[in-house]
Amino acid sequence: MNILSIVFGLLLLNGGLAKFFQYMPAPTNLPAEVVKDNAALMEIAWLMPLIAVAELIGGLLIIYPRTRALGALVVFPVMVGVLLIHMFVDTSNLPIALVIWAILLWILFDNREKYLGLLK
Repeated sequence: MNILSIVFGLLLLNGGLAKFFQYMPAPTNLPAEVVKDNAALMEIAWLMPLIAVAELIGGLLIIYPRTRALGALVVFPVMVGVLLIHMFVDTSNLPIALVIWAILLWILFDNREKYLGLLK
């Protein structure tokens, strides 16, 4: 579990840093719907930095076992967006998104006792 959590956290850190520093070029063969959706997201000036900050904070929290439960909650909304995009807009990377979601669900399940106080 620790290795998967560390890999997941590093993936989130990379995604957040890439949004700030644009060191990963966008693929040239993106479907028109993805390009349109990305353009719409970029119209809201504060949205991408917010997503990047959530990925960075969530990734750091997930790497450390003590804060992993909180990190999973921080990145959950971002991961919902990732899953929906890959389910309804661009299904080419859906298997990868499902694997990442399986890791997130495993983290949430593994820390379920920590969430009980939130539900009372």
